[in-house]
Amino acid sequence: MAKHTHEIRKLAKLTGPILVAQLTQMLMSVVDTVMAGRKDAVDLAAVSVGGSIFVPVTLLMFGIALALAPIVSHFDGSKKYRRMANMLQQGLYACAIFGVLALVVLQFSPYILDWMEVEDRFRQVTLDYVNYIAWGVPGFVIYVILRNFCEGLSNTMPSLVIGFIGLLINIPANYIFIYGHFGAPELGGAGCGLASALVFWGMAISMAIYVFTSRRYKKLHLLRRWYPPKFDDVAYIIKIGFPIAMSLFFEVSLFAAVALLIAPLGPTVVSAHQIALNISSLVYMVPLSISMAVTLRVGFALGAGEPKNAMLSFKIAMVFGMVFAAVNGIIMYLGGAWLASLYTPDTAIINLAATLMGLAAIFTMSDTFQAVAMGTLRGYKDTKWPMIMAFISYWPFGLTVGYILGRTDWWVPRMGAAGFWIGFISGLTVAAVMLTIRLRFVSKHYERKQFEQTVNNAT
Repeated sequence: MAKHTHEIRKLAKLTGPILVAQLTQMLMSVVDTVMAGRKDAVDLAAVSVGGSIFVPVTLLMFGIALALAPIVSHFDGSKKYRRMANMLQQGLYACAIFGVLALVVLQFSPYILDWMEVEDRFRQVTLDYVNYIAWGVPGFVIYVILRNFCEGLSNTMPSLVIGFIGLLINIPANYIFIYGHFGAPELGGAGCGLASALVFWGMAISMAIYVFTSRRYKKLHLLRRWYPPKFDDVAYIIKIGFPIAMSLFFEVSLFAAVALLIAPLGPTVVSAHQIALNISSLVYMVPLSISMAVTLRVGFALGAGEPKNAMLSFKIAMVFGMVFAAVNGIIMYLGGAWLASLYTPDTAIINLAATLMGLAAIFTMSDTFQAVAMGTLRGYKDTKWPMIMAFISYWPFGLTVGYILGRTDWWVPRMGAAGFWIGFISGLTVAAVMLTIRLRFVSKHYERKQFEQTVNNAT
């Protein structure tokens, strides 16, 4: 029981700050939407479309940075502190490569907008937004690498504190650049892009000051020597991080594709779908935070040569996640109409959103299960097969089921948006099953390998 109690405390201590940090990032997006919307509809639309172009690109950098956390946690568990400075710097090199790639991809924004055939002012504000926020890409690279380095050392509090710093920069920066106060140019929606760039740099500088001046990291000698890029180390980080980035992309692109497929069903259906998705995305921050925390605990346990403790972390994280999902599911099922009414007074939208929220209650269970399993596998630094499983379950399976149920009469009379939500549930359930099977295989293989190494050392 003492071991279980210790693990529960450790996991909770890591999860809390990560959750708050994730929520502050979501809140920044909400602030952008509200403040741009108060300018006018074109500025709001430009921020929405500009964000839709920028966010998928950032997944490349974010995925590479996420690879650093389990690598560092393995080092921490095995007390290989001397290797951390080099790996931190190699992480910066690896993430910078994808930062440059992101900047190249953003240069194609005009062609995307030409294909969309938007009006001239809308096009210009969107391009200005993208061009301004692109200046923040180097800051974003530095921040996410340093954040994951800290989290890899089981220190998640800086993520919380600096998340609030970012929010404190974001609100006044938006106010100044959207509306043109204090002598600044009035940029409208494009001002959100400039404000976001300043936020990235502010968070990067804040995190750098903390990491390189904290007594906690003094023994790591992070700046004693600057290491040149090492192909093997950079390739190793990319090998772990790129599949993480692609897994994130498959999930984000699935929801984007469904939004496009639902669009012809009319504004009532689209609005109800968006409300249910918005609430579900907010709720997902909890299992996502548990997933990120269990990655750190599993990595630490494996680095310390304790694979059984790694699976204990998984089991406790799963219990945490599923209890939350069950409670949340009951709230969403019983209170779906009330939650939807917070977004709109339209009765038709509320009724449909309430139906979708009932499905979202089941969706949350599957989503939590697969998120915790995925996070545990990342702790094992196993990311290639989870990426493949994510693709299969989200796209060929989940989207296909959703399309058949939502837009055709092949199996049952077309169900509209509800059909796509059943597709989400189906895809996430398949992902949960496949990832759990993969985790069982990987954990047994790791325990067997650990046993053989112990026997060899004894002989």
